[in-house]
Amino acid sequence: MRTDCGCGCGGDATRTSAFVRPRFFAGQLLTEDDLSLLVDYTTAKRRLHNRSLYGPGVVCGLTVTCAPCGGGAVTVQPGHALDCAGNDIVVPCAEQVDVRALVRERRTAALGTDCGDDCDDDAGRRYGLYVRYRELPVEPVAPYATEEPCPTPGCVPSRVQEGFLFVVRCDDDGEDHRHNPGTRLLARVGDLARADRARTRDRRLGHYLDALFTASSATGTTFRFDASDARRYAASLAWLREHAGGEGPPPPPAAREMTEHVRALAASVARYDTHDEAGQERLRRAYPDLAGVREARAALGAACDRLRSGEPEAAWPDPLRRTLARAVVTETAARAVPDGGDPDAPLEVRMLAQGTPLSHALRAEFRADLALIREWLLGRLDQTGETGDCRLRARTAAVDVPPPLPAPPSDSTATATAAEVRQTAEVGAALTAALRSFLTDAACATLNPPCGDSTDTDVLLAHVELDGCEVVRVCSATREQVLPGGSAYGEWLPKLYRLRELAERLCCRPVPPHDPPELPPDGDVARPYAQGLLGDWPRGGDLEEMLSLLLTPAPGETPPKALHEQVYTTPAEVTDSLRELAALRARVTELTTALEGVRAELGSAQTQVAGLRRQVPEGLEARLAGLEGTAGPAGADSGPADAASGPADAAAGPADASSGHAGGGPEPSGGPAPDEPAQPPARRTRSSRGRKTGETS
Repeated sequence: MRTDCGCGCGGDATRTSAFVRPRFFAGQLLTEDDLSLLVDYTTAKRRLHNRSLYGPGVVCGLTVTCAPCGGGAVTVQPGHALDCAGNDIVVPCAEQVDVRALVRERRTAALGTDCGDDCDDDAGRRYGLYVRYRELPVEPVAPYATEEPCPTPGCVPSRVQEGFLFVVRCDDDGEDHRHNPGTRLLARVGDLARADRARTRDRRLGHYLDALFTASSATGTTFRFDASDARRYAASLAWLREHAGGEGPPPPPAAREMTEHVRALAASVARYDTHDEAGQERLRRAYPDLAGVREARAALGAACDRLRSGEPEAAWPDPLRRTLARAVVTETAARAVPDGGDPDAPLEVRMLAQGTPLSHALRAEFRADLALIREWLLGRLDQTGETGDCRLRARTAAVDVPPPLPAPPSDSTATATAAEVRQTAEVGAALTAALRSFLTDAACATLNPPCGDSTDTDVLLAHVELDGCEVVRVCSATREQVLPGGSAYGEWLPKLYRLRELAERLCCRPVPPHDPPELPPDGDVARPYAQGLLGDWPRGGDLEEMLSLLLTPAPGETPPKALHEQVYTTPAEVTDSLRELAALRARVTELTTALEGVRAELGSAQTQVAGLRRQVPEGLEARLAGLEGTAGPAGADSGPADAASGPADAAAGPADASSGHAGGGPEPSGGPAPDEPAQPPARRTRSSRGRKTGETS
């Protein structure tokens, strides 16, 4: 049987089939190869069926009991077993097995020495008694003479006898061939702690996605205030009137309950604040309790002061919920407590109105969560490489996670832009769909049982305990049994029907993307209050039930085996560098914007200069050109005009030298008198092509 396999692109196999059977026809010359191929084919098919349909273990019988005369022997009753290679092991009659001799043989083979008959050190030792398949060539015959150049000398065995032998091994040497379906799931999702971190952050983002889409899109709109908001307003206000006025921080249970009432009341007040004066008047007429909204703001302020004075770590041990609780207090104090709300932060007010406050610290954590989910997904996709969605890896890699924000103070009230909130919502929706698709494929893949690849062909019959040279106890209860469908998958039987039912609804269907809520073109926006934001976030749905069935062991079921993989953590220096890099990127963006403004002003100035140049009279153009030529640095060439007049000055040089002026002689005749002011030199113009060098106008 071949183990190397592959398929061509056209659907045809590129290698020889695993099984080839002979085909006979009239007049065919049969050789030993044809007959051997027939035997090999039937034997291999039978072993394949045994291995795949039944699995290794005891089929029937093979009961191990103490020997009638005691001592270091046991009795193995007749029976049938299958090893992991698919071989049939048949014990036709009862066999007496000397366990003490087998232990001695094992020691001799392991240490290479003869241990003798002393077995006092076997007191309390436990061994496993195994049966092993063995083939023996028997019944040799002499072959007839053939024309082969190298005939086989002597006799050749003409039969293969299928037999067995008994061996002992240490009690913990046996391999468990059972396969828990959760093991395959863990091979895909990796370390459960890291997977749970990604899934928990994804669930927290799930509470905010619709609220983020609504807040970033509903610019200038109002939120509907209905009877459920009025009931929540009245109940939370009554509770805060009774409990928010105490002294000192509340105890952890009371702090958690107070935070929930603050969130509920702040959401109702924020919905009220999204309306204009006419709308608020209409709401007060419909719900008379809103007439005391000032009292509600005062109760919220008192409750926020008490919650700030406490220790949030004691009330909220989970850091994810702790950030949410801090956001409730910070945003309520900044957006709902002031009279009239906070008109400068309409986006934050809309988030608070939905019961999902969005603080500066929470925005920074959301960005870090998006990067963590994307990194975990890409890591698992790179390591497993098996998914039903062929484009999942490309889609996940294409998600552009916004850069991380520096960690702000916990009480920061800096506002966000609609574009930033919209980007967070879109990236969160894309990663949520990708994470659900990956988990669905991982859960559905566990329903396809893997083929066994064990090389241990010994079948456990019993555990035996020796006391000196005597067997004192035999136990066969924990050995593997052949079950319908194979012992490897026997643990699936209680769960199989429910898993198949869930698979029909989950598997082989694309995971739908997250659809943002549709907002009305006019009128109030009907958005539900986010229930259970600070609670336990229960996991529900078909996917969660399927994962729970696979990973939760039933009574008596073997637990799934987690893989031990190396976990890489990002050093704090790298995290700090990323935050500094994000700040530098923001600074570079600001400088780039300023530079573009300067360039625009420079272009406008150049346009104005060009316009002025066209307006200059024609007679002044030459003078302007001369002034431009003399605008260079001192000692440098003056420009075209000076270059044109240069030869004339050079020609005048020798005359000056002959007059003795350079040596301090008298002034030449016709020059200016000592007491007379010097006359300015004649103005020169640029020479034209037809003008001689040095000519003046």
